[in-house]
Amino acid sequence: MTIVVPFDGSELSEAALVRATALGEAFEENVLALTIVPDGDAEYARERDWLGPGEEFDLQTVVGRLHERVTDVAPHADFRHETVGRYASAGTIASELRRAAKATDASLVAIGSDNAGHMVTSIHSVGSTVASDEAFDVLIVRRPVPTEADADSMTGW
Repeated sequence: MTIVVPFDGSELSEAALVRATALGEAFEENVLALTIVPDGDAEYARERDWLGPGEEFDLQTVVGRLHERVTDVAPHADFRHETVGRYASAGTIASELRRAAKATDASLVAIGSDNAGHMVTSIHSVGSTVASDEAFDVLIVRRPVPTEADADSMTGW
């Protein structure tokens, strides 16, 4: 079984990856950081800091940078990317995440989302579609990983 983390490089997706890695070690499960990339969509990539201002879209560059970020956060996690069309909607991206999570026989999907609220359906990102699938359990991470200075004040993990 595998713990899948939808990874976009955001602070909360990094926190979800950290949490997933801790769970993976505890339960002896593999961790997979999974990124869905709208192929050729430079604006989407810039909004997520995958590309710098004015930088041309290059799939290999984007994927390489994301892989490097995953390795920095969780050196033992696997990384995989899938592509969707340039104008893919959030629903299409979420469907691809669900499909890929099922294909890896995910036992858990760890989603980083600051707007999870009290109900899964209130997640306005692709997380709501992924979280609604009953094929796997879902962990919603709403707080970033603390820096060393903040670690003592954080409860839980």
